[in-house]
Amino acid sequence: MTQSRPVGELLRTWRQRRSLSQLDLALRAEVSARHVSFMETGRSKPSREMLLHLAEELDIPLRERNALLVAGGFAPVYSETSLDQPELQSAREAVDMVLAGHEPYPALAVDRYWTLVAANSAVGLLLEGVSPEMLEPPVNVLRLSLHPKGLAPHIANLSQWRNHVLSRLHRQVDVTADEKLAALHEELRAMPAPGGGAWPKGHGSHEPVGVVVPLRLNTRFGELSLFSTTTVFGTPVDITLSELAIESFFPADRPTAELLRRVSSEGKPADA
Repeated sequence: MTQSRPVGELLRTWRQRRSLSQLDLALRAEVSARHVSFMETGRSKPSREMLLHLAEELDIPLRERNALLVAGGFAPVYSETSLDQPELQSAREAVDMVLAGHEPYPALAVDRYWTLVAANSAVGLLLEGVSPEMLEPPVNVLRLSLHPKGLAPHIANLSQWRNHVLSRLHRQVDVTADEKLAALHEELRAMPAPGGGAWPKGHGSHEPVGVVVPLRLNTRFGELSLFSTTTVFGTPVDITLSELAIESFFPADRPTAELLRRVSSEGKPADA
């Protein structure tokens, strides 16, 4: 476990993960390179304030900042509160407002591990044809999108979308150094193509996509072409909020926009 590693080793690992030299970090943190070296080798014990300062300069996620503090002999400072607790009621209400306000376009909220936290009614249209077992909580939306029993058989540009999902998850693993996310990446990468065939190597990675990678999904109403944006809470001090993200899907073309508005007005989407 990360908590059992010496604090100096953790600092060095995060510095190297951010592709910084000891001098680079020293200049950012306004300390001497020698002091950075001493902290990494254990010759100097960093204070609680120094660890928090270095964590900020290294852009370490809040969950891992707590681990760094524990390794340094200090108590964690960042709380992790469930969204259903009174302390986060205003945040949960804000999430629900954003999701509802995005209709008739789909939007959903996920945690750090891409577990579905909440979704608006428009997401129901995207989930038509998905095996019921894939919708049993907890639902991992990345697994749902690439699983042969999930959305995969209905995605027109599946190879392209798969490359996009795996690349995005790989970047998240780089940023967080999270072993659970790394395991999810390996699981998704090994997932078979619909029908049990092999994925064509490199196929889809260089297909022209315009300015964004679209999700082209076949539905009973026709093909939807969507792109997404991600919204996160600004300057959170709670781990739950820092790891919460809202994925909002927008129509990538006029026919998709018209189709979503029409289906919404007619109340036809299947229940999610």
